[in-house]
Amino acid sequence: MSKSHAAKSALADMPYRDLGRTQEKVSAIGLGGWHLGLKHVDEPLSIRIVRSAVDRGITFMDNSWDYNDGASERRMGKALRDGYRDKVFLMTKIDGRSRREATKQLDESLRRLQTDHIDLVQHHEVLRFEDPDRIFDEEGANPALLDAQKAGKLRFIGFTGHKDPHVHLYMLEVARDRGFTFDTAQMPLNVMDAHYRSFEKLVVPELVKQGVGVLGMKSMANGIILRSKTVTPTECLRYALNLPTSVVITGCDSMAILDQAIEAARTFRPMSADEVAALLAKTKQAAARGEFEPFKTSSIFDSTATHPEWLGEEPKRKKELMSG
Repeated sequence: MSKSHAAKSALADMPYRDLGRTQEKVSAIGLGGWHLGLKHVDEPLSIRIVRSAVDRGITFMDNSWDYNDGASERRMGKALRDGYRDKVFLMTKIDGRSRREATKQLDESLRRLQTDHIDLVQHHEVLRFEDPDRIFDEEGANPALLDAQKAGKLRFIGFTGHKDPHVHLYMLEVARDRGFTFDTAQMPLNVMDAHYRSFEKLVVPELVKQGVGVLGMKSMANGIILRSKTVTPTECLRYALNLPTSVVITGCDSMAILDQAIEAARTFRPMSADEVAALLAKTKQAAARGEFEPFKTSSIFDSTATHPEWLGEEPKRKKELMSG
């Protein structure tokens, strides 16, 4: 088989799904950006992972302004040269809650990713109940993203969070009150989440109802769920793919892990109710207290808790109220 025929065969095997109501189709598996900047992943390997993923049908690229001090975005930017940028749906995230900080971070991301526009920009780590109010303030980050959207710097707007499904629901409520509907929302969706503070049960039905693209992450919680000895990597990916997800984002720090993710997507078939029940029964006891989802039960995964300066200044009017 020639290289071109092999590439076409790989693309035919990759399932693609609607990204909510955006009229975009994306690969069912997305490539996580965080792993691309880790110390044990050198730059040539990260570029090879990205390009191999694209060549084999993965179109959804995940990243964030704060991943590995910008290394993840810089490496992805290099990997997407030479015609690769036009083959992908590129997403990144910003931490800024103020208009000024959000604008600054977005412009930095555009430079690092070496592109004139990003397909999807998401408000990152919406973890606190005050985050939605700050983001939608007239001096907040969402007005900055709307300005950037009008200027052609980005196409779609979403948000992410990993702490509590009720914060996601509040973000949707605040947006609705402002006459705004998100294009996407990203959250942990895995075999443990179903049992504890569940995004699957509380948030996903609302997103489906609104036509918001469902982005699943932490299907294995960076390998932590696998330490429970209750499920395999393929079972984790299969479970997340079986939910009404537009894309399941998974981190790949080696070619072998990339192969595993692509194989899970390529061979995916919808699970029966009995299969789902059997998998959840295996994980019920281990998941009961959130032990294997520390992003919900601790601040270890909260980069903006470690770096509150990334959020930017509080709205001026609120500070004036405090001083008045």
